[in-house]
Amino acid sequence: MDAQPLTGPHPLETEALWAGRAVCVAGAGISGQAAARVLAARGARVTLVDARDDEALRAKIALPGVTVRLGDGDTLPDGTELVVTSPGWRPDAPLLAAAASAGIEIIGEVELAWRLRGPDAAPWLAITGTDGKTTVVRMLACMLAAAGHRTIAVGNVGTPIVEAVAGDGTGPAEPYDVLAVELSSFQLHWSASVRPFAATVLNVAPDHIDWHGSLEAYAADKAKIFAPGTLAVVNVDDEWSRRLGERAELSVGFTLGSPRAGQLGLVEDLLVDRAFTADPVREAAELAELTDVRPYAPHNVANALAAAALARAFGVPAEAVRDGLHAFTPDPHRIELIATSRDIAYVNDSKATNPHAAAASLAAYRSIVWIAGGLLKGADVDDLVRSCADRLRGVVLMGRDRAQIATALARHAPNVPVVDVADTDTGAMDRVVAAATALARPGDTVLLAPVGASFDMFAGYPARGEAFAAAVRRLTGPR
Repeated sequence: MDAQPLTGPHPLETEALWAGRAVCVAGAGISGQAAARVLAARGARVTLVDARDDEALRAKIALPGVTVRLGDGDTLPDGTELVVTSPGWRPDAPLLAAAASAGIEIIGEVELAWRLRGPDAAPWLAITGTDGKTTVVRMLACMLAAAGHRTIAVGNVGTPIVEAVAGDGTGPAEPYDVLAVELSSFQLHWSASVRPFAATVLNVAPDHIDWHGSLEAYAADKAKIFAPGTLAVVNVDDEWSRRLGERAELSVGFTLGSPRAGQLGLVEDLLVDRAFTADPVREAAELAELTDVRPYAPHNVANALAAAALARAFGVPAEAVRDGLHAFTPDPHRIELIATSRDIAYVNDSKATNPHAAAASLAAYRSIVWIAGGLLKGADVDDLVRSCADRLRGVVLMGRDRAQIATALARHAPNVPVVDVADTDTGAMDRVVAAATALARPGDTVLLAPVGASFDMFAGYPARGEAFAAAVRRLTGPR
């Protein structure tokens, strides 16, 4: 199956159009600073605004030709003709609301990058979804590199897309063959004309509803990735991905089941392709073995299939898919084995910050002492607890919203022992791990899959995962 890349700049955006144009960049984070640098280098009159104002932030911002206004993120600069917003800014933020009321266009850094592409721009292979985005984009970049393509993983994964497309403001961009692009729902919300070569919606589950307003609005922003002319890579095992893919002009699928023609999937212990072969009805290409997927878990096999589908859409040969999986190094805090002691495995999945991610993690193990809790952000955990009740040896709860999880456990797993750790001091994780170890038996997995965000006790999910790993190592000794 072939899809043609859409190249060339946005029809309204030429180099001359930026000269003297008054642009407000809202948000002084990584993407905001990158957008400001690139626009200033093109002659735009750029004002960078942020509500924050501290010495650390000021020390980071050295942007020649940019007016920096810190401590006031609510007021729209006079004469603004375009707003480029950082993805975290809500649509109802006063500055953005004022711009919308005045009829001023608001775009994000991703949309800006798309408009700044040159005539020989590298095509985009794009990934969104509630969970798995970063893993898939990194797997994809490894597969593309294994095939000999000059590529980079960009977007929500860390490197601003605008830098990969338009340079850093001091020189031209690197000449990439193709970009592996991770896009959040926030980034897609502020994108209007982005047309990836191929794209996937990995899954959709309730998350960031406070920002989007409803699950339907959240899914609608995800659906923007399936733009006209884009090859849609659909997770046929996910209801929302299937539903959103129905609108696409071109589509292929991936599944953890046996693939039909036009799909990638599993045949016994093999990852196979029945979409990008000469005869998908009669022919399947072997891509890899299950043992090539690290770390092994059903949801991570789905991640590998999604990455493989995007790579194959771009013409990557089968052997490069396997080589890319071998080259892939999993990011920390994602089903990461920390230690095994007395036949008890300790696994850190601190990145499981919503019920969908925690369910995938819990499904990977047979007998679990589950460490859970944090900020649930309004999420319902009843279905999650019901689905994993028969796998639970015990549960240790921590964090602000642990009572909600305790209530669900009492309803759906009343015989499972539960330890409530109310402590929030720096030694709390040691007590959590000790309590989990006391509940565990040989063959069990002590699993940190918190289902909630971490900011009630930690600086972020990495800090929570690092605290867990340190506590495990103190308890079990060196590996």
